[in-house]
Amino acid sequence: MLVIGIAGGTGSGKTTVVNKIVNLLPKGEVVVIPQDSYYRDSSHLPLEQRQEINFDHPDSIEFELLVQHVKDLKEGKTIEQPIYSYLTCARAKETVRIEPRHVVIIEGILIFTSEELRNLMDIKVFVDADADDRLSRVIARDIVERGRSVNKVLERYEKTVKPMHLQFIEPTKRYADIIVPQGGNNSVAINILTTTIEKTLRTHNLL
Repeated sequence: MLVIGIAGGTGSGKTTVVNKIVNLLPKGEVVVIPQDSYYRDSSHLPLEQRQEINFDHPDSIEFELLVQHVKDLKEGKTIEQPIYSYLTCARAKETVRIEPRHVVIIEGILIFTSEELRNLMDIKVFVDADADDRLSRVIARDIVERGRSVNKVLERYEKTVKPMHLQFIEPTKRYADIIVPQGGNNSVAINILTTTIEKTLRTHNLL
């Protein structure tokens, strides 16, 4: 099994990079584990408090469960991945059954902040993008997907997203084996990355 970590700032284009890699690799060979599914359950808190949670801080992630699930997949076990809703800021009662595959992609802004999780990865990728580009994507996404107003998004960006990026996310770039500039629009970097993945899979007779 090949475990790939894809990190980068909020709105950097990580999901686009992940989707392009998945589409370029053999169908059914890849499973994607989003960090966002592992936000700690906050259903015990009032909704007002839940909406103030700092999703850009490492403490918001249940890394213990994420690490255990990656270990389970590496051992050939099936996992029950949590489902997290940004609208309710709580986990659903349902889970998603994930079967082991030859390629496991872990995707999220904070995944390189956990040393234990990093140590389970064979290839670490950091998707880089200008702050202005990231902000415009965050505004568009949060309005459509998370029901927030422009003012709320900008306020959250200044109060938490930007400082947390500088404190926790940007420094983890040093752990990356490959840095993809210009996010999901960098087809050259994505093709090089995909070729590297395919070569590694062939070396381990997984293709």
